[in-house]
Order: sequence, then structure tokens, then C-alpha cells
Amino acid sequence: MLEFIPLLRQRYQVVLNRREKAADRVLFQQRIDQLTLAEAFVRKGQTLGRVDGLPLQMAVIGPTQVGKSSVVNVLMGCQAAGVSPLAGYTVHPQGFCHDLPVSACAGLQRYFGGFRCIPQQELDKSRYDCYSLAPALENSGLLPACVLWDTPDFDSIDSRTYREGVIRTLALADAIILVVSKEKYADQSVWEMMSVLESLNQPTLICLNKLVEGSEQVLLPSLQDKWQKARQDPFPEVVCLHYQKLAGVPIWPDDAKSFPSRLAQRSDRKKHAQFEQQLLQKHWQQWLQPILEEHQAFADWEALVDNAINQALGHYQRDFLNHPQHYETFQQALAELLTLLEIPGLAGFLTGVRKALTWPVRQMMKLGQKRLHITDSSREVALLNQIAEHALIRLNETLLDNNGQGPPSDWWQELAGVLRNQKVALLQNFSLAARAYHLDFQHEVEQTAHSLYLKLQEQPLVLNSLRATRVTADAAVIALTLHTGGIGVHDLVIAPAMLTLTSLLAESAIGGYVHKIEAQLKQRQLDTVKQILFMGGIRAQLLALPGQLSALAHFNISIAQLNSVEQQLKEKRHGLRLL
Repeated sequence: MLEFIPLLRQRYQVVLNRREKAADRVLFQQRIDQLTLAEAFVRKGQTLGRVDGLPLQMAVIGPTQVGKSSVVNVLMGCQAAGVSPLAGYTVHPQGFCHDLPVSACAGLQRYFGGFRCIPQQELDKSRYDCYSLAPALENSGLLPACVLWDTPDFDSIDSRTYREGVIRTLALADAIILVVSKEKYADQSVWEMMSVLESLNQPTLICLNKLVEGSEQVLLPSLQDKWQKARQDPFPEVVCLHYQKLAGVPIWPDDAKSFPSRLAQRSDRKKHAQFEQQLLQKHWQQWLQPILEEHQAFADWEALVDNAINQALGHYQRDFLNHPQHYETFQQALAELLTLLEIPGLAGFLTGVRKALTWPVRQMMKLGQKRLHITDSSREVALLNQIAEHALIRLNETLLDNNGQGPPSDWWQELAGVLRNQKVALLQNFSLAARAYHLDFQHEVEQTAHSLYLKLQEQPLVLNSLRATRVTADAAVIALTLHTGGIGVHDLVIAPAMLTLTSLLAESAIGGYVHKIEAQLKQRQLDTVKQILFMGGIRAQLLALPGQLSALAHFNISIAQLNSVEQQLKEKRHGLRLL
């Protein structure tokens, strides 16, 4: 999980830079913050399991200029945190170890990861990947032993630059002290943050700062209403802090001195794993939305490709295998068969090179040369290339129209560009594969001829009848001319002698066998074309095209990666046990 969440956040950050719509950018930034919080909260669980006796962590949070650092100083009982009337004065998380040594927090360095722990006085506003830990100068009567964190604001214009440090500190906190003022308590940013933090189940204390006498009577009901609209848990205790001009600091009321200690007692680290699970489950589907859209887009693309492949195979069957004038393969088998027979007028010529159960043509010329000639003149190869080109044209048109597909639209637009750029290479690869298939399939043609030859030997009457006809001799001459390159294979299909020979075989005693073996040859041919050229060939290449989409514009997280992480969530539904 701690590998996947940073990966997902990194992909959101990369894709965010390519999004043009303001609404998308805002939404993606919110999810980046949520993922940062979730990663930090899971790391806290690791820290709790690794560091024995990690001190209690309390964080003072709030929007800009509400007096967070002043409240920290009141709680610490000394001038621990620097204060300024200027907005954005505090830009680093600053921890103050109350009633415990700084060494007790040594385990936090691993939690903060790439953030450096440096002395408070050395914090540099030009670097935001830093935090500090300092000892308390004296013991406060308000706090238990803990680390009290003063945090930067989360709502100013500049807060984006140091927001990660704020989020990491919030995730680390066992308890939250929210500081707001009469001017800031109703700000939307405050309640958006408190809504996000609800899943962490941190007990909360609200400090309503910078009050004047009597103003709390008006503000408290409104504050409670804001809380109940943002969260489902009970409205917390509120400390009303009145600003004293002479002292320059708020005064903590006597009747609220026990509130911080009570707040600490409500923290329950034993349920941290359960809270992790709740946090992940609350946001999981939202985080995965663009990834699932990409997966759906790929599934839709796969469906479009499969539909195009099925249509292509349908055209192949209609325009070649089942076409009476274009189907040439069985005629080739008959041409091979004729070279196995003792044909009148050719017997003397062939006798000198014939061997038992071998084919004269194999001895007359190199088999590869014969097959290459037949492939060059094949109508099938030309038709297959036409079918492939037509399929790519239809696919490209569908992509441009988006075919009613849903988001992400930029995924489809970019894929159309990739297909356009790869079209020539795809067709060249297909053409080479079609030629290779046709050459290799000549072996099946020869096997079919051999099966017919053996069947004719079982029927001497049919065999002698064929040998006695002039048609057979004429067809044999045509077959031999084909083998020697004198005619093309498409001429063989329409040669009258070959057509008559086919009719004679079909009407003979082995006619049923001829039809059967022709049907078997067609089926093997269809299966081979489907598997080698379409399914294992151009389909596989088309399905690989989304892998060429820009990694800067898309998430590119595989289904396998996602399934693996979701299996972890399913197995750890009673609390994560992370390595």
C-alpha cells in the first residue's frame, strides 16, 4: 500500500500539469492532498509499530492570522513559537517537546521522510522540506507530556508551497487543537480541512480566538452549525479566548484548564489500523475514478478492435473462402494432385524424376521458389491486405468520432493520433505476415493433395477414368505451367480444364470425400488466418497501441497493479498490517 499511494499521488501530480480545465485542476489537487494525508497516516501506523513509547502528538492548526502561534505560547506557558502580525509567518512545522526530552522523538525522522529536522533558529523560509523539534523552556500547567506542534496555515495563497509539511503534521497528530477567530471561523477552507480530517478520528478542541466580551454568545451557535454541516461526529469542546491588549496574548480561561488533558485522554492509538482502513475506504473509489475510466477506455478499445477483427474475418470468408471464382486454394491442391498421377502425355517426362510417394515438382525445382511464385500471384494475399487496410480506416474513423465513448476524451484523441502514425507500419507488418502465412500454408495444400491421391488409389475405376480423359491431361499441363511460373494462381481458378476436373471429381464415387476434404481445408485456412494474421498479429499490435500514449497525460496504472492493491484492502478489512 505504501508503494501504491505515492505512485498514485505522483501520477495525479504529473497528469495535473496537462489538465486545462480549472475544475479538473482543483479536483486533482484535492485528491493529491488526500493522498498525501493518507500516505502520512499509514506511515504513522508504521511508526507506532516501530517506535516503542512514541510521545503523544498534539497539533495546533487553523487558517492564516488567527493566532495559532500565540495559542501555542499560551499552552506552553512561554514564548516558544515566533509570532508576527504578518500573514504566513510560520511556514515550517515546529514541534515543542513538553515535559519530555527531544531524544524521545528520534523515531519521527523516518516518519517525515525527506523532510530535514533542524534547530528552530535555523529554519529557512527558502526551503519548505524542514521541521524543527525544540525542548520546552518550562513546564506548563495546561498540557500533559506531549509534543505540541505549531503548524503553518492551510488557506493562504502561498500555502500551496508548504502544504505538504502541514498535511504530514496533521496526520501525525493524536489530537487536534483548531484555532479560529471571529473573522475566520466561517471560511470554507476551514471546514473543508476539518471534513478531510474526520476520517482520522482525532479528538478535537476548538479555540475561538480574538474575541471581545459577549461576542461568543453570537458566534458559538453558528460555529456549531458549521461543524455539524461538515462532520458527523459530536461537536467538540470550545475554549473562548479573549484578546488582552496589554498582555498582547489571549488569556486561557480557568474553567478550561483541564480541556487539553481531557483531549489527550480521548486519543486511542490502538484503533489506528482501523482508522487507516476507514480513511482509505472513504476515498478509494474517488481516487481511482480516472484510472478506472482509462481501464474502461481500454476495454472499449479492445471491443472496437475485436469488432473490427470479426468484420475482417467475415469479409475474408465472404470474398475468398466462400467465393466461387476467388477461392484458389483447393484448385492449388488439385494442381498438386495432378503431379502425383500418371497423366497420359506427361508420364514419360515425369517418370525419370518420380520417386515413390514423392512429388515430381519437388524434384524439378526448389520448393521455396515454387511457393514464392504462387504467393506473388495469389488473390488471397492481396485481398487480406485490402481487408486489413479497410479495418484500420474504419477504426480510425471510429476513434475520431469517439463512437459515443465516455471519458477520458483526451485518451481517445491521442489514441487516434497514435493509430494514424502507426498505420503504415501496421500494414507493412501485416503484409509480411500474410506472405509468410501463405508460403507456410502451401504445406497444408500439399497434404490435402496427398490425401486425395491416397483416396483415388483406393478407387481404381475413378483413377483410370480420370487418366483416360482429355480434360485431365489439359489440366495437368495447366498445373505444370503454374508450378513453373508460366501462369498465376488466379488464372488457375478460372481455367476451364481445372473447373471441369473439379466437377468430375465432385460427381465421382469420391465426391463426398472431395467436398469433405475441401471443407476441412477451408476451416484450417480460416483458423490459421484468424490466429496468425488477425488475433496473434494485427489485433495484438492494436491492443498494444495505448501503451504508446504519453505518460505525462495519463495514469497508466495497469489492471494487475490495481487488482493487487485492492486485494490487500480486501484481506486487511479488519485493519491494515503493512510491511
